[in-house]
Amino acid sequence: MSDNPLEAICCTIGRISVSLQTNLSKFICIPQKPSTLTNVNVSVSPSGPPIATPSIVAAVSSLPQSTNPHTKQISTGPVSREELGRATWTFIHTLGAQYPENPTRQQKKDVKELMAIISRIYPCKECADHFKEVLRSNPVQAGSQGEFSQWLCRVHNVVNRSLGKPTFPCERVDARWGKLDCEHRVCDLQGSMTLFSTRID
Repeated sequence: MSDNPLEAICCTIGRISVSLQTNLSKFICIPQKPSTLTNVNVSVSPSGPPIATPSIVAAVSSLPQSTNPHTKQISTGPVSREELGRATWTFIHTLGAQYPENPTRQQKKDVKELMAIISRIYPCKECADHFKEVLRSNPVQAGSQGEFSQWLCRVHNVVNRSLGKPTFPCERVDARWGKLDCEHRVCDLQGSMTLFSTRID
C-alpha cells in the first residue's frame, strides 16, 4: 500500500467515475467502449497534484455523448451563469437543511455573514448586486432550522420571480432540500468545532 493517502483516494475516485460512466451509459442506452474505461491510473507525488495518465484521459475523452435532448451534457468549459446559480442555491439550501434547530449565537452570526459575503464576492457582479438588494428587503432569519430554510425558500423565490422563473412552494422545502443522509450525524453543523488547527493569514 502506498504511503501517500491521495493516491488511494484518486484511485477510488477513478473507479467510481468509471462505474458511474458505465451505469449512466446503460441508463441512457449508449454503448460503451469497454477497453477505454478499464484501466484508470493516477500518479500522485507528495509535492504536487494528482496527474492523470493517458488511460484516464482516454477514458474521459471517449465518454459517450447523449443524443437524448433531456439529458444534461457535461460542460468542458467555464460554467455558465445559470450553472453557477444552481450550484450556489444547492449549497445554500443544503446548508439550510443542515442548520441546527437551536443554533448558537455564533452560528446565527456566521450564516448572516455568509449571506453578506456571497452578496459581495459572488462571481457574477449583476447577480451579487441584486442579491444585496434582496437581502436589504429580506433580512436573514436564522433563529432555527425551519426559519432559515423557509427564509431561503422565500428569498430564492424573490430571485426566481425577478428572472421570470417559476417559484417553489415553500411548504415542500424539506422534501426537496432535506438533511444529508450521513451515518452518526457526521454531517450536522457543529458551531463550536474547529476543523483546522493551523491559522491561515
